[in-house]
Amino acid sequence: MSMSFKKTVLRTAVLAALIGAGAAQAATIVIQSRDPAGVGFNDPTPVAPVGGNPGTTLGEQRMYVYRYVADVWEKALDSDVTITVNAGWQALTCTASSATLGSASAWNIWHDFPGGQPGTWYPQALANKLAGVNLSEGMPDDGTGYAGVDIKTQFNVNLGKSDCLAGSPFYLGLDGNFGTGVNFVETLLHELGHGLGFSVISVQTSTGYRINAAGTAYVASGGLPSIWERFMFDNTAGKTWLNMTSAERKASAVNPLGLAWIGSNVLAGADMLSATPVLKIATSAPGYTGLYPYGTASFGPAVSTGLAMGSLATVTPDAVNGQGCLPFSAADTTAVAGKVAVIDRGTCGFAVKAKNAQNAGAIGVIIANNAAGAAPGLGGTDPTITIPTISVSQADGAKLRAAITASIPYGMRGKVGYATGSLSTDPTRRAGADALGRPLLYTPNPLVSGSSVSHWDVSATPNLLMEPNITPDLGLILVAPKDLTKPLLKDLGW
Repeated sequence: MSMSFKKTVLRTAVLAALIGAGAAQAATIVIQSRDPAGVGFNDPTPVAPVGGNPGTTLGEQRMYVYRYVADVWEKALDSDVTITVNAGWQALTCTASSATLGSASAWNIWHDFPGGQPGTWYPQALANKLAGVNLSEGMPDDGTGYAGVDIKTQFNVNLGKSDCLAGSPFYLGLDGNFGTGVNFVETLLHELGHGLGFSVISVQTSTGYRINAAGTAYVASGGLPSIWERFMFDNTAGKTWLNMTSAERKASAVNPLGLAWIGSNVLAGADMLSATPVLKIATSAPGYTGLYPYGTASFGPAVSTGLAMGSLATVTPDAVNGQGCLPFSAADTTAVAGKVAVIDRGTCGFAVKAKNAQNAGAIGVIIANNAAGAAPGLGGTDPTITIPTISVSQADGAKLRAAITASIPYGMRGKVGYATGSLSTDPTRRAGADALGRPLLYTPNPLVSGSSVSHWDVSATPNLLMEPNITPDLGLILVAPKDLTKPLLKDLGW
């Protein structure tokens, strides 16, 4: 998520005279297109109406989704000040197997205005709501045409082409039947959430530095906090980001499963999080029997409590091609036939690894993360995958591989011993929350620039809109017991 450094600060006395009376009303969102003729919203390519979207050109369908999602947000928010979203379609980073889908962010941020916490940065849409006026009214344009907007968005105009996540374009229907495409409704709903304030916004997470009061640079000390920081509590440090040094914030941003949200509105809805789904390992080898939290995949059959996964097996490491990225060797085929293959994440897609394991005769797959943090959600599509696939954390992956080796001497009647897995839940802990039931923010190690801290952790169950990955089970409801997006925004002041 990019953000302009064109931050503007107005004196309190000037603003006070502009504030009008009256209660806030449902928000109004205006969408401004910056696309040139023939591009993006102006693309004249004929298309058939799809999934409730009546547009007959590609450009019309894109704008229809924007308006549809904007309407969802209008109903969810209260503000007397119009929210302006500047939108464009452009070429973003792509390869045949991966792509940047798009991004959105607050384009201007403000501090020290009536209605806000003193000495605190706010995204413009929220600052306008609290002040009761458009703080950027009359601000001269900087030549971009969108200097005074609240939110700037951009999405990948090439998505789905042969060199840009081939075969997976944005699905522009409203019914969720996106198949191998990318659900644009949910993607845009998520990104506008960032623009409205679901973001640490004024902190450089790689250094912990804050933006200075002039809005011109990140500084090691003396910068102003964002409103977001007062609700971020690090369980290791025992303090919020509001009271941390830059070095402490930097460390907290890569403290896996250690950073919780403590806002009262979120906590009131946190009971919606389910008991933690766990892989239950049984083995005669001491020290390995236990419960291992897992994540789920968007491909293959759905998994649930009570599923017996089977005996676990490992495959040969491959530092060059990535473990599981090529068809299995004869030795690996023998090892995983009739068993659950434990494979490290990395190099190729999750579905590729699962399909190669399936072709080798595996009856299930466990993908271990390659970085510290929770078990990741496994994106991807392949309708030919018929075996269950789950994920575990990097630390638990290492422990499972050790369990497989340690179990061998514990066989019976001349046979080797195995570690076996089944799926269950841990009722003592909510999925995606700390020990006190406070929802966790996404803090993997190493840092994921643009994603770390400004999302819910991927361990949350059910999946939440503002996790770093868009999943098929999301909807348009932004409050508990379905979601925690609006409660967090209310904590900020919406």
